[in-house]
Amino acid sequence: MAPKIFLTGGTGYIGGSILHALVTAHPEYDITVLLRKTPEAFTSTYPNVKIVQGDYDSAETLAERAKQADVVVHNGDSDHEPSLNALISGLLAKPKKSHLLHLSGTGIVSDWASPQHLGTLNPKVYSDVDDIAAIAALPDHALHRNTEKILFKTAAEHGDKLEIAVMCPPDIYGPGTGPGNTQSVFTRLFIADATTVAGNRVFYHGAGTNTRSWVHISDLTSLYLRVVEAAVADSPTFSGPGKYPGYYFAGTQEHAHIDVARTIGATLVKHGVIQDAEPVEVGLEEVDRMAKHPLFPKLGRYLYASNSRTRAVRAEKMFGYVGRAEGLLESIEGDVLAALGK
Repeated sequence: MAPKIFLTGGTGYIGGSILHALVTAHPEYDITVLLRKTPEAFTSTYPNVKIVQGDYDSAETLAERAKQADVVVHNGDSDHEPSLNALISGLLAKPKKSHLLHLSGTGIVSDWASPQHLGTLNPKVYSDVDDIAAIAALPDHALHRNTEKILFKTAAEHGDKLEIAVMCPPDIYGPGTGPGNTQSVFTRLFIADATTVAGNRVFYHGAGTNTRSWVHISDLTSLYLRVVEAAVADSPTFSGPGKYPGYYFAGTQEHAHIDVARTIGATLVKHGVIQDAEPVEVGLEEVDRMAKHPLFPKLGRYLYASNSRTRAVRAEKMFGYVGRAEGLLESIEGDVLAALGK
């Protein structure tokens, strides 16, 4: 019998790319997606994918579909507790063991909340193997901590019945391959803030040496494929050691913010958007006016001034995971052009 996969977030940048990769690599999988709105070409592009109408607040639908699935791949809103709880309740109601992949992100280890290293290099690099206990004990203000607490608790209490993989990618670049959004967030927001708040100049804070991990969307989806395949095979490579879930960082490279800013600046000059490619320093007051988000007022600090450094040790050990796509600085022009609508 074909493995039954239930996937959420199928029109998002990450979830859509994962859906496309799964359908392409495994046409034999029985895949069902949760969609609030169905894109016009969805059924013609994916004729064998079943559609369930609903959203992250459709608790009964989520629980019932999870109960029918062998593997749930949960993407989209990483912080939405009701949808995660509904999926877990459905999976735990199954008579046999099942598997859950949940999309988190390396914002959880970002140092945005402390002024100590804003705009400067933080030497701490997190390992998803050696630092798993520290990750499990991060403070509640850490991004995505609310849902990761649920995941760690469930893994500790129900690991014999429900195996969990926490997928924790860093900043992502490259064109998505899914049926909906195909653009990454960072480049679009950075250009918007550079051409407004920063006065048509690319920018940095402090020394600009704050450093973050990155991954190309194609490398990330290749890792997802391996983890889903491990879930389907009920392989021991899926879940984590002891009471912990399987925890998967996905970064393949890291870059200082000022280098990313310079590269984007050169591309914007090349295409006539701004006149000077050299970044200018901005203070925290300006940073706090950037990337405004009603639920996260300090998003600008997170995106432009913080460090978030990780190593994908588990994926390397379990699957031989390495980056194969072109690097960020070499390929970012494509993201810039997409953000400009060109």
